[in-house]
Amino acid sequence: MPAFTRVPSALTSQDDGARNLRRPCRAPRHCRVWQQGVLPLLLRHIAIRPEAITILTAAPRGREIAREYGIRFIAATLTRGNYRAVLDPLLGRGDFLLNVSVDVSSLALIEFCAERGALYLDTCIEPWPGGYTDPSLPPAARSNYALREGALALRRRFPGGPTAVLTHGANPGLVSHFVKQALVDAAAASGVPAEPPANRDGWARLAERLGVKAIHIAERDTQVADSPKEPGEFVNTWSIDGFVSEGSQPAELGWGTHERHFPADGREHDFGSRAAIYLLRPGAATRVRSWTPLEGPYHGFLITHGESISIADYLTVRDGNQVRYRPTCHYAYHPCDDAVLSLHEFAGKNFRLQSRKRLIVEEITKGIDELGVLLLGPERGVYWYGSRLSIEEARRIAPHNNATSLQVTAAVLAGVIWAIEHPRRGVVEPEDLDHARILEIAGPYLGDTVGVWGNWTPLQDRGRLFSEDLDRDDPWQFKNIRVV
Repeated sequence: MPAFTRVPSALTSQDDGARNLRRPCRAPRHCRVWQQGVLPLLLRHIAIRPEAITILTAAPRGREIAREYGIRFIAATLTRGNYRAVLDPLLGRGDFLLNVSVDVSSLALIEFCAERGALYLDTCIEPWPGGYTDPSLPPAARSNYALREGALALRRRFPGGPTAVLTHGANPGLVSHFVKQALVDAAAASGVPAEPPANRDGWARLAERLGVKAIHIAERDTQVADSPKEPGEFVNTWSIDGFVSEGSQPAELGWGTHERHFPADGREHDFGSRAAIYLLRPGAATRVRSWTPLEGPYHGFLITHGESISIADYLTVRDGNQVRYRPTCHYAYHPCDDAVLSLHEFAGKNFRLQSRKRLIVEEITKGIDELGVLLLGPERGVYWYGSRLSIEEARRIAPHNNATSLQVTAAVLAGVIWAIEHPRRGVVEPEDLDHARILEIAGPYLGDTVGVWGNWTPLQDRGRLFSEDLDRDDPWQFKNIRVV
């Protein structure tokens, strides 16, 4: 569920001092770990009285944290039938709805905020209950592609309205800014003279010029709790309901112009940008090969995420109505080892969730979240740019967080500040925001932010035990990356 924050007329930042704002605003949030984790950051960076914040949540957990900060806490479930009546007395012009709920329609909340003159930010585009998993809906209708197209329709409906920032957590969200920084770094290292582009077309042409064929959101979470997963239990370092929902959707990926082997179980969309495709299988049962500097080669899950679509669409180069260039883009997620075991058990029960759920935060004893983007195709090799955040560093700089949650809440904080600074931009995606400003705000909470070149390809050591059907002429074909 959401939580609401009334922000007074001054914004303070540890790095660049005070910035005056023209109007107050208010912000909601839900999802226990994000709710707890973001509060210290909002109170640290925005001159806001705790009594101006309201947390609205369907779950009672978090009440003690709210009491600790002197924040109003309301336990209520938002539904299609009641959300307007519940939110009406809480949200007014100039307020801010910070939405990190599950099973509450993002489109309904964006529309409501636009009508009320309130700012808005979410970390993913959520449907009403069943929107991800209702078997009566065709797979295309359960896709993030369809949800994104619905949100973009609101952009056309409310041009220049109150700023509504879509999908601005760690990923989707922060990783889109990592992509831009990675492109700037790769250009400098490759001798390609390039100032940071000023617009969408410039970024797309830079990616094309660098030879970027694919982009992975490459993440390896090594956090470990003091007690291991037990049978019948789903363990994760962030929202279990959120992970299960997106893992049950069709696997989705932005589909690049270099691809020449269309998947047998792949399907195209017949509406919208047509920048992405989906597979007739859930992301929790689809694996891909990828690489991070600390982990090295690994198998990750191709979980559908909004950035797989929005980055591919943003980096598209067209000649008239024809698409000349577009990179393939998708998530390659290796969650913490207990979550991998949980997914294995979940899939073995034909995707029926375990009876017990355990979100690990304080129980974590060691580990890091290595979250970044991997550019595949540049002549020099692969380039990974991202955050390496340890549990020890996360606890030192922000209470009530683990490494995973702090990467999310740092991006939420940056998105909130950007929206306050730009209150009349209408509906925007992460790619529409100033990446340098976002990284400036989020950077102090991301641990070591690094860029690393590597010589990995998905063809390394392949065919060693058994022969494989590979495209050895182009290592960056999705056919070579997918685990079959």
